[in-house]
Amino acid sequence: MTTPPPNILWILTTQWRAQSCGYAGDPNVRTPHLDALAAEAVNFTQAVTPHPFGPFARAAVLTGVPSPANGVRDYFDPLPASSATVAHALRARGYFTAFLGKWHLAARDRHAPLVGEAHARTVVPAAARGGFEWWEGFEGGFLLNDPWLHGTDLPAPVRFPGYQSDVLVERAQRIVTRPAPWFGVLSLEAPHPPYAAPSGDVVPRDPSQLILPTNVPRGGAIEARARRELAGYGAHIEATDRAVGRLLATLPRENTIVVFTSVHGDLHGAHGHFRKGWPHEESVRVPLLVRGPGFVPRRDDAAISLLDLPALTLAWAEGRRPEPTGRGRRISMPSVVALPDQCDRAWRGYRTPARKLVLNTDGSTWLFFDLEQDPGELRNLAADPARAAEIALLRDGVGGG
Repeated sequence: MTTPPPNILWILTTQWRAQSCGYAGDPNVRTPHLDALAAEAVNFTQAVTPHPFGPFARAAVLTGVPSPANGVRDYFDPLPASSATVAHALRARGYFTAFLGKWHLAARDRHAPLVGEAHARTVVPAAARGGFEWWEGFEGGFLLNDPWLHGTDLPAPVRFPGYQSDVLVERAQRIVTRPAPWFGVLSLEAPHPPYAAPSGDVVPRDPSQLILPTNVPRGGAIEARARRELAGYGAHIEATDRAVGRLLATLPRENTIVVFTSVHGDLHGAHGHFRKGWPHEESVRVPLLVRGPGFVPRRDDAAISLLDLPALTLAWAEGRRPEPTGRGRRISMPSVVALPDQCDRAWRGYRTPARKLVLNTDGSTWLFFDLEQDPGELRNLAADPARAAEIALLRDGVGGG
């Protein structure tokens, strides 16, 4: 008897770094539902985003093509309407495909405020929705409460009251209760800032009681800001964990593959910096859990990138369960995003579970870290002559793009 194709759900969050999960050992967050998922899943502990910034990463994860080759070089570049996405490929295999939530890949007004209704109510044309058969979402706006949604069944934006993650999980029932096989992407904006925004009924923890890693400078404005923002960040993580838990409880477990991940992380004061775009672990390493039929729960320390996810998803749809291969993965920022706190340069690099090399655009070495001995990346070994051979070897992995 032929096994029917599985349903596949991607839960794609925003700015949720790999370190900030209870199962990963973070003492500042409460994620009981993700902890339970991790216990039943393959936990890819070395997963990275190919580009630690929203539009670049989103374009890459939908197409399997890195930025800028996928057409997204600038923060405001839309994903070309001609792009072949994972949705196109799965529709060709008989899947119903659906997208719900934050899109952040359409043409938008670069002069409008990034936070607020201007981008939240921007209508994404049907031809610019990545080939999904059913689509409901919003372009941007960072409204973690009372989101505006439009799409296949909502020609004009409609405001939905409530915490964004709760609203989207409730709307996701339109996907997960459909006849199999279906492929859905639930794109949650949380725990993206503004971190001071209300987080449902979750009260932020006392900033003074948070435990900071050693790579956050102490005794000044950086520490104070890190504590304040991490308190709000943790509250949004807990509220979103609750919402995700409600969704997981409704899934048909016997034939559904669930992926939980994030497009990038946030430095939160590490190395004296905030936000993303930086090549540090807090920015590039993301959670990646995969649960479903044919997957044996385990910790997997292999190199893997969100760029691998489309090809893996197509394999799962065909009944195959391939393992990630290769010693490392490329990471990069194709351009500078001229927003506060973001990385001040474009760069390209190569990360293995043991080492990380980052080059400037002229090919000069910017950063080299021994992640085994220095997981907090406190010692830049780029100028260490004893590491010259290692650096030369990793340059082959960086490549020309």
